[in-house]
Amino acid sequence: MKYLCMIYSEEGAWGKMPPAEQEKWLGEYFAFSDGIKKSGHYVGSNALQPTPTATTVRVRNGKVSTTDGPFVETKEQLGGYYLIEAKDLNDAIQVAARCPGARHGSVEVRPIIEYERP
Repeated sequence: MKYLCMIYSEEGAWGKMPPAEQEKWLGEYFAFSDGIKKSGHYVGSNALQPTPTATTVRVRNGKVSTTDGPFVETKEQLGGYYLIEAKDLNDAIQVAARCPGARHGSVEVRPIIEYERP
């Protein structure tokens, strides 16, 4: 079964880190990615551009409207994700718990619905 592991953290924290600490974090993410690739859990992943680059789209009564930024403002923002293959929710939680972002923010684990087309 596939699960989306969404990584939430305080967006401004990255810019406040000294370069050496940023490099350390990137190294931890690269090691995490390599580990879940080797274990067979990895399907895909990406980091996201900062929230000011986001655009929220709505269609109401046939009219498209856009708003700069994410839908809601929160203390932690969605900064990236991993799409993983896991045998069950417990397996997915074990993978998410190893993600560096779980130590300084949170990782939301959500099962993917895979629709079959007729």
